[in-house]
Amino acid sequence: MSRERFEELVSEALDEVPEELLGLMSNVVILVEDDPPRGDPHLLGVYEGYALTRRGWDYGGVLPDRITIFRNPTLRVCDTEDDVVDEVAITVVHEIAHHFGIDDERLHELGWG
Repeated sequence: MSRERFEELVSEALDEVPEELLGLMSNVVILVEDDPPRGDPHLLGVYEGYALTRRGWDYGGVLPDRITIFRNPTLRVCDTEDDVVDEVAITVVHEIAHHFGIDDERLHELGWG
C-alpha cells in the first residue's frame, strides 16, 4: 500500500473520531512515518508528549505532542486493505486515548489493545 493511501486511511480514521473529542485535544499533531524507531519494529503507533491529565498550571511554551502512526509495521500485520482500515482505526483511537491520559492497561480492558 502506498504511503499516500495509508495517510488517507489515517485521515479517514480521524474523521470517525467524534467532533466533541477532537475539540478537546490540545497542542497535538498526528503524523505518519514509514518505520518506528530502531529496537521496536512491531510498534504500530506512539504518543509522545504530556497527557492532558499531566498538564498543570505551568504547562506552556512547549512543542506540540505527537501521535505517530507507523505504516510498515501496520502493513506487516494486516492481510487485506480492510484489515489495514481496522488496524489504523484502532491505533489512532489508542494513541488519542494516551493524549487523554488513558494507559495501556485500561485500553486493553476496553478492547482497544
